[in-house]
Amino acid sequence: MATAQTPAMADLHSGEHGHDQASPGEIAIGVIIGRTSEFFDFFVFAIASVIVFPRLVFPFASELTGTFYSFMVFALAFMARPIGTVIFMTVDRAYGKTAKLISALFLLGTATVALAFLPGYHEIGAAAIWLLALARIAQGLAWGGAWDGMASLLALNAPPSKRGWYAMVPQLGAPLGLIVASALFAYFAGNLSADDFFDWGWRYPFFVAFAINVVALFARLRMVTTEEYASLFETRELQPARISETVAREGQNIMLGAFAPLASFALFHMVTVFPLSWVFLFTRESPVRFLIIEIVAAVFGVGAIVASGIIADRVGRKSLLMGSAIAIAIYSGFAPQLLDAGAFGETIYMVIGFILLGLSFGQSSGAIASNFKQTYRYTASALTSDMAWLFGAGFAPLVALLLATNLGVIASGAYLLSGAFWTLLALWLSGQREAGDMDAGR
Repeated sequence: MATAQTPAMADLHSGEHGHDQASPGEIAIGVIIGRTSEFFDFFVFAIASVIVFPRLVFPFASELTGTFYSFMVFALAFMARPIGTVIFMTVDRAYGKTAKLISALFLLGTATVALAFLPGYHEIGAAAIWLLALARIAQGLAWGGAWDGMASLLALNAPPSKRGWYAMVPQLGAPLGLIVASALFAYFAGNLSADDFFDWGWRYPFFVAFAINVVALFARLRMVTTEEYASLFETRELQPARISETVAREGQNIMLGAFAPLASFALFHMVTVFPLSWVFLFTRESPVRFLIIEIVAAVFGVGAIVASGIIADRVGRKSLLMGSAIAIAIYSGFAPQLLDAGAFGETIYMVIGFILLGLSFGQSSGAIASNFKQTYRYTASALTSDMAWLFGAGFAPLVALLLATNLGVIASGAYLLSGAFWTLLALWLSGQREAGDMDAGR
């Protein structure tokens, strides 16, 4: 009996031989470009949350209080992201992957470039705060739709001896996006007067973000038309299931998967957004110098992500994640105070932090994805990613800055320590569940 073809299926089955064939290298480049564009948007907003928005949008408050407000707005994207997943999964089922990606990336690019035109509080009053929050929520919704699952899916469909290597490929987008965003802000902040920078110079990185999103859109659409992508769709690896049904069937594994990378995601902001805010608020140093330190440290992060693929294929992804979580717990006990030790201490803090981040973040995506049943894997992986970013990273800059300002900078390490604890617990529980499933199958 013939079955009806959904728009999503038609999207991938257009023509008898409608798919392009791409080499693994081309797919990897497309994935890296896509993830770099997302993280570039992310870091452009993050950097502006520290050095621009408190002065532009919250001038009625002190610099510290304005930064707290800015970090609250920063967290809105992580709260909106699961809602975006629900919305765009519906688009995916109804109209296909191409429609989902185009609409999500169009929303992301529009929301990001709109920030380049944001008026200040002195021009339009409290409306500036609402516009900033609206743009941030739109970014979060778009990130939920732009998620393509390629990190975990590449790992699951790679040869067993290369799963760690393929898992790390999409993660390279994070440090690359940070490098580009930091370089742009450092250039404009370092070459313009303070008045010119706060008037118009800070806006240029947001214009660049729109251009990068256009390039990323075409790179992702190129992937959607490949035979490899179509094959994953046909084997249900890329077919979205209903959210309610997925949560009912895979709820426990989703929560385990969300907590498994918490050490990595907590560290993510502890070496990117939080230290920039601490240096900017509590030292006499120029943010330009620290942005340059971030760029150098991010290069070490790129190398560590690549190394994570090699190490994971030798010792196992979960073993590497557990070892990294223990190392992050140790790091949390001494590293934050290095931020008060001048340029040398800041550099040591950042380089060690990025090496640990690269080793853990490189293998953090989809660590529990193999536990999902194939029918629900795509949707469950998306929800897992949403929850991991929300719990692990969404409020990290705010919580860390609160701890540091009230209890001393060393106290910010408590957030990292809690993330390491939850990662170790989630990985242990996951191993127990897998062992139980194996026993039940005997």
